[in-house]
Amino acid sequence: MGDYNNYGGSDEENAEIRRLNAELEADPDNFELWEKLVRACESLEGGLNRNSSPHALATLRDSFDRFLLKFPLLFGYWKKYADLEFNIAGPESAEMVYERGCASITNSVDLWTEYCSFKMETTHTPHLVRELFERGAEHVGLDFLAHPFWDKYLEYEERQEAQDRIFAILTRVIRIPMHQYARYFERLRQLSHSRPLLELVSAETLSQYRAEIEASAIQFGIPKTEMEIEREVREKIDAMFYQIFQTTQTETTKRWPFESEIKRPYFHVTELEHAQLANWRKYLDFEEAEGDFARIVFLYERCLVTCACYDEFWFRYARWMSAQSGKDEEVRNVYLRASTLFVPVSRPGIRIQFAYFEEKCGRVDVAQDIYAAILEKLPDSVETIVSWANMQRRQGGLDAAIDVLKGQLDSPTVDIFTKAALVAEWAYLLWKVKGSVNEARTVFIKNVQWYSDSRYFWQKWLDFEIEQPTNASDETVHYERIKNVFAEIRTKSRLPLSLKQELGQVYLNYLERRGSKDAMKEFLEVDRELFGPRSVSAMNKAKLGAKENGMAHIEMDEATRVKAEGRFFTFYQLHLEPDPDAQGPASFN
Repeated sequence: MGDYNNYGGSDEENAEIRRLNAELEADPDNFELWEKLVRACESLEGGLNRNSSPHALATLRDSFDRFLLKFPLLFGYWKKYADLEFNIAGPESAEMVYERGCASITNSVDLWTEYCSFKMETTHTPHLVRELFERGAEHVGLDFLAHPFWDKYLEYEERQEAQDRIFAILTRVIRIPMHQYARYFERLRQLSHSRPLLELVSAETLSQYRAEIEASAIQFGIPKTEMEIEREVREKIDAMFYQIFQTTQTETTKRWPFESEIKRPYFHVTELEHAQLANWRKYLDFEEAEGDFARIVFLYERCLVTCACYDEFWFRYARWMSAQSGKDEEVRNVYLRASTLFVPVSRPGIRIQFAYFEEKCGRVDVAQDIYAAILEKLPDSVETIVSWANMQRRQGGLDAAIDVLKGQLDSPTVDIFTKAALVAEWAYLLWKVKGSVNEARTVFIKNVQWYSDSRYFWQKWLDFEIEQPTNASDETVHYERIKNVFAEIRTKSRLPLSLKQELGQVYLNYLERRGSKDAMKEFLEVDRELFGPRSVSAMNKAKLGAKENGMAHIEMDEATRVKAEGRFFTFYQLHLEPDPDAQGPASFN
């Protein structure tokens, strides 16, 4: 659309559409902008019809296609798009839109009902209409609120005067726990009185009932006429249907507490209330405990329309499905839908889980592609880079993992905080995997000048030194190394005071638990310097003096730092950073 100079409307309409497209390019997740764009395209040339200009029609279709690609679960817009196509190009074009819509939101009762209704009115070949209804029944027939669909199916068969098919549909529906189950049973019961016996039950069941009645007559020596036998057979059939009704009633009653709490059964971009999310969790727990595979899958699919943007339910669905034997393709489909359509890449956890799954299946190349795709959109995702590096370590050894980290450290698109965390990860791989404490320490020492603004870098270095094993002979050396790292934090880092206090608390804990007999002298000095009032705290005095001299810019604003570094404390609780100049950080070789 950006290549068009003329969208088919007036100059004012074209300017409005260009403006909306430009705003959407900058903010593609803005639902209100998308709605405004669609409305603007619909109103081109005073309202579009089959006589509108090709440019205007192309603009309309493009806006709907892009909108519904972004938000495929909006059944109302699929219906609107189909209606527009019907008015513009006829039933074939409308049917194509309905097909796309039902493929995008397969369990929408409303959309399938509208599609089948459309087919009833535009197709005069009964078997084609019935095929569509059967497809719809497969996708939405188990829905608790499926009665509009089943009513439409029954309406069609009434038009065809197909009483046998009506009875067959009712026989299916009375077994489904749904909102209006009772009226279907009443209708079936009335209809059963006038239908042939072989239509009511199978020949085998009918023979069984007749045999039971005849045996009873012989036992009591009371012969029965054919009419009496048929009457008693119908009574048995009626009792059988009533038993089915009672079972359905019980199942409906069990589900009603959960169904009655669902306030928004459709998709929308606005957040759900916590009570709604809790209800879905409880409902899924219930259905899983019931153990019916088809009903569990159906409820998950319903849940993932309403809760499509909540990755917890995608995780849950994938985990549940993976526990069923032989369902790898189904699990893959769950991850694909979550990753490509619904969960924002800004929350990469589900995509990383997808990579784990593909690695488990032996498709390491696919897992690599998943990591690369995440980093293309989210180059500073520490959890993604670290996960990718660890996969390479598992599959190809330590050098393969380091190659991943090196590639990201050399990347101009990765920021300084991300690189700081990657350097710390590099050191930890050398320490934990290779077992080389000296090489790991060298990484920290050589790179401190580049990453002095990163809380994560300092925290990992301090933790690294504290965690080294000691004995009586080298306790002094161990203490000096930890003391030097903390001294560097105090004097060389440009961390805000609050973060220095957090790291200082780690050092104070070390002094208390592992310090020598003179440790309390240093403990109280550090405590005073970090937490004392300005009159006695060297750090507070320095901070105040810097502000008074207009040098506050040396210390990064804490809110900015939290925004920059905070995003890394998600999956692995990491933090990271890039090359400050052309020479880059020290070599790790």
